[in-house]
This record gives sequence, C-alpha cells and structure tokens, in this order.
Amino acid sequence: MIPQARQFFNQQFSIDSYQQFLNDLDQEFNYKIPFRVAESPVFVGKEFGEKLFKAANEIIDVIVRPGFKTKMQGALPENLRVPNETANTLFIALDFAVCTENGVRVPRLIEMQGFPSLFGYQDFLGNKFKEHYRIPDNLHFHFGLNSTEYWQRIRQAIVGKHNPENVILLEINPLKQNTAIDFLITQKHLGIAPVHIGDIIIRNKKLFYKKNGVEIPVHRIYNRVIFDELLAQKDLKTNFHLTEDVEVEWAGHPNWFFYISKYTMPFVQSDAVPECKFLNEYKSWPDNLGDYVLKPLFSFSGSGVIFHVTKSDLDSIPAADRKNFMLQRKVHYEPVIQAPDGLVKTEIRLLFLWNEGESRPQLITNLARLSRGEMIGVKFNKDKTWVGGSVCFFE
Repeated sequence: MIPQARQFFNQQFSIDSYQQFLNDLDQEFNYKIPFRVAESPVFVGKEFGEKLFKAANEIIDVIVRPGFKTKMQGALPENLRVPNETANTLFIALDFAVCTENGVRVPRLIEMQGFPSLFGYQDFLGNKFKEHYRIPDNLHFHFGLNSTEYWQRIRQAIVGKHNPENVILLEINPLKQNTAIDFLITQKHLGIAPVHIGDIIIRNKKLFYKKNGVEIPVHRIYNRVIFDELLAQKDLKTNFHLTEDVEVEWAGHPNWFFYISKYTMPFVQSDAVPECKFLNEYKSWPDNLGDYVLKPLFSFSGSGVIFHVTKSDLDSIPAADRKNFMLQRKVHYEPVIQAPDGLVKTEIRLLFLWNEGESRPQLITNLARLSRGEMIGVKFNKDKTWVGGSVCFFE
C-alpha cells in the first residue's frame, strides 16, 4: 500500500529468494513451520496507518472505561470462570480488514481478543524479512521499538519479577501445536519452558512441573490454552484444571479471553466496527441477509461461522441459544497488495500489551494475513500463492 516500497520489494522477489527465506525460517530452530508463510510483508502508508490507530484507540477507549469488565460478565460461561482474575487484560489483539467504502480505503474491525498472539514469532518473521530483502529504513514493525527494547517489554509483561524457571508457557501439547514456532522463540528469548497442561502437578494449591526429573514450582503462567480446544479434548487427562483456585499469577488471565471477544463488538460504537447485534435481540430477521455473516460467540479461529446466511440457518437455532450468536454486517476486503499475478486481500492485527499500573494498553507489534479467497482462513486459500501469515512494515 506504499507503491514505492511495493515496487522495490517485488523487484527483489523471486521463487528462489522466497524458498531461501522459508528454509532459513525452518532451520533457525530446526523446526518446519506447518502454516503457510506469505511471500511478502504488507507495507502500510502513513495515511492508512493513522486510520488504523484511530480505529484502535476508539475501541481501546471502551475497554479502559470503568465498569467495562462488569458489562462483559455475560460473555463468560460460569463453568469456565477462573479464580484470581486480574483487573485488566494483559494482551489485546484487534483484527482489521482493509476495505474500500465510497472510494476511500478504510479499516473495519473483524475480530478482537483479550488473548496473546504470536508475539515471539512476529519479531522473528519481521527480522527475517529484513535479512533476506532490503526494506526501506523508514519502515518499522514494532512501532518505534527495536527488537531489544521489544523483548524487554515482553519480558516485563510475561516474566515480570520472577525467575524464568518459575514461569511457564502453558498449552495443550505445546510442541504439537501449529504455533509451536512461537513457543520455541519465546523460550529462547525469555527462558520459560512450554509445558503441557497434562504434565502440571498440583499439591496444596501449589503448581509444579518437572525439569530433568526435578519438580520446579510454578509462580506465573503465560497462558496459551484456548478453552474451546481444551473442552474438545475428551481423552485429555489432567491433575490441574484451569478453573481451580491455585497460588499462581497469570500472564494473560483466561477470563479475558471471553471479556474481549466477538461478544464485545456490539458494545463498541465506532465507524470502524461493522454493525453487529446479538441474535436474540432481533424481533424479525433482516431482509438483506446476504449482507450479514453469522458468528457463534464462543468459537475460535473462525469455526462455525456461516458466511452465506439463510433464514433457515437462523430459524434452526433454538431461541434459548440465540444469545450465543451474532449477526455482523459483512465487510468487503479490498485487494490492495500487488502480487506478480494480481491483487491480494489483507487483514491487519494490531497487538497490544497492558501492564499492570498503566492507564492504557501500548501498541507493540502487528501481524498480517494475506488472502485470495472469500475469507482469510486457510481453507479458503488452499493451493494459492501470495497468501498466508505475514507482518506489516509501517511508514
């Protein structure tokens, strides 16, 4: 979206240079990245960047208001409530589609999360792009922070005052997850071990994990467990359950996964937030259902979303369950990235940290996804090029 930067990058690009780039990503940690890495970064110009930041700040304004958490209590299923809740979320992710409306390029909110994203991997990826391609010096991906300063902020947020040995990254079989590369990078920089939730030992409200056969106390958890995935694991055996009252600090308290989510979107008034409404609030269905997408509130990574909604889809949802669904007005992604063989759509995720005692979250890095399909997800982009995960360089 910065024409000169795009042209400069595309002149450098070749299939060989891309393959060398991928090989380097895989070799650094001796781990083959299972998801598709896009061929190119996204170059965001100052004008569009300012629109993104304005939209994000309008959403953040709602989250930092007194009483926000109280208003969001309906988002949290009572059986999934985790004790020792923090006053605010540590992490915020805001996903924006790049659209064009009335001839003007604008950001439109697609999703929001009070949950960590690929903080480690995005630093790794941005720096690898800079190693393999010449990126103009006036473009940055950590919003004014260099990588050393960036990791200092991440360490403050995740490790805090603790010995890294007593801080763990908690996940379900972490090294089998698609995002394992992020866990390996985080371990390298912070010294915290990725630990399978089934390996946690609980004794008198205290938690331990084993390292070289020795029990190590857990004082703080960098939580990467998604409840949707945890509940789907019918055969998973654990001694520790997230909802137990234990003596541990949370780096990313699990309750905020629900408080800042699709559930939050109808409460946010901003031009950047598409019209959205809980299904149980409708007296009759809109006539123009083709302009809406149906989203279950409690699902992760796009599962259960119906893109082409019909009246029968809505009628089939029992009245008692309609509070768990939302109709959101569709946004139309504008293809803006010039690939060698056409234009590509993109979605930009802004990633924030909100350390205790700070009045507002701080924008710290970003993530981008490129798509040629009807939607951004993997299943809509099979066998396509210039699609997948990437990073934005901002002017």
